[in-house]
Amino acid sequence: LRQLQQKMRELGVGEIAALVGRYYAMDRDNRWERVELAYRALVHGQAETRTDDAVAALERSYEAGLTDEFVKPIVVTKGSAASAVPVGLIHDDDAVIFFNFRADRARQMTSALAAPDFDKFVDAKRPKNLFYVGITQYDKNWPWLKYVIAPEKLEHLLAQVFADVQYKNLRTAETEKYAHVTYFFNGGEEKPFSGEERILVPSPKVATYDLKPEMSAAGITDTVVKAIEKDEFDAIIMNYANADMVGHSGKLEAAIQAVEAVDAGLARIYQALKPRGGVWIITADHGNAETMIDPVGGGPHTYHTTNPVPLILVSDDDKLRLKPGGSLRDIAPTMLGVLGEPQPADMTGTDLRVIS
Repeated sequence: LRQLQQKMRELGVGEIAALVGRYYAMDRDNRWERVELAYRALVHGQAETRTDDAVAALERSYEAGLTDEFVKPIVVTKGSAASAVPVGLIHDDDAVIFFNFRADRARQMTSALAAPDFDKFVDAKRPKNLFYVGITQYDKNWPWLKYVIAPEKLEHLLAQVFADVQYKNLRTAETEKYAHVTYFFNGGEEKPFSGEERILVPSPKVATYDLKPEMSAAGITDTVVKAIEKDEFDAIIMNYANADMVGHSGKLEAAIQAVEAVDAGLARIYQALKPRGGVWIITADHGNAETMIDPVGGGPHTYHTTNPVPLILVSDDDKLRLKPGGSLRDIAPTMLGVLGEPQPADMTGTDLRVIS
């Protein structure tokens, strides 16, 4: 924040008008009451905290245990205390540039500010005629959204291969990670591919997930076990959100409970899969819960890590081994190898299996 202020002073342009954590401003779980708090700070200057010193207000939030993600809306003001007014609000005919490139984190606030048919909460003085620009195309079904970077058309994704060979596949996750097994997994395509079925399990309605570390893992497990037992799908793509979402809380005991909930789910899935001879890949795309204590400061660690992630292949083939190393790009080729399907030339990774 100080660096940003210094850069603005050097350029002679810009002021910080508000601070708010992504828990509110970039919710992706349809918690519109959170988005509304951020919205009203940006549009109407309404917030519990109004201050003429953004850095000091942020430091006080840290001292209260509310770090980056959970910072409550703070409106920056100017003028004497008695007549202080917000530094800047969003008004009719303003230009707004939303810098987040992630669609899942950008959609709700973008919708609140700019969607013509927005109805999640009421504001009689909602800004009109905004020139609203996103960095990327947050939703293909929003013709009203201007954006800077056009989406890249990705070809021969795993999802497309499944469709081409007519594999029936299930995608399931709870609300917090639903986009990850659908929109992101499909290369930014919102519409399901042929043969793709989706089951959303609602995330629990709690303030923070350390209050319910098990989240909806049991519901996801129920969905997957049922699908395995019915033998309706050629492939199942699933996600457990616990280690990531509870890891963000910085609460060690809660993270332990989160991992235990996932462990219990994995055991149930294994018991359903083993008698049917299924093959299972367990992996992740980033770390979090494995580091809950900051190695430098000794305080809570609340953010992602760049540690290597596991890739575990569960199979009845006792001769099967995995190559050392590997990267995320190798997961799809490995899955195709397990399924006996050829790897498209566009995929630059390699099958990690070593069959002796």
